[in-house]
Amino acid sequence: MSEEFKYIVRIGDKDLPGDKRIAYALARIKGIGVNTAIAISRRLGIDPFQKIGSLSEADIKRLDEAIRRLHDFNFPYWFLNRPRDPQTGENLHLVGSELILRVKWDIELMKKIKCWKGIRHMLGLKVRGQRTRTTGRTGITVGVTKRRK
Repeated sequence: MSEEFKYIVRIGDKDLPGDKRIAYALARIKGIGVNTAIAISRRLGIDPFQKIGSLSEADIKRLDEAIRRLHDFNFPYWFLNRPRDPQTGENLHLVGSELILRVKWDIELMKKIKCWKGIRHMLGLKVRGQRTRTTGRTGITVGVTKRRK
């Protein structure tokens, strides 16, 4: 480890451990997975499997800028996490708190227009078609009795 090795690197408003490889450190940012991190670092000409703490300040700044504006890097629309955004119509890739906020807004919109998924969210039930007869039970146990020996 050299003198200029950074043990904590701040990218995308998140502190990342410097001893992790770039692909796996970037995957700790919400909205970025391992494959996305590898694609970003290869697009920037950085080896995705070197330690993130050994990067220069310029490379860290380039990575941070790329993560914040991933939709401007000519990735195909299906690679982004918000293609054809309903409000703007653009292909976006959101990370961190922007992603969390947008998902909350989407759920609130579904509740407001009272679509099926919105009603399920309002009732606190499973939304994506899972069975509810035996799983997802909350509250007190009803209808289950132990047999006497």
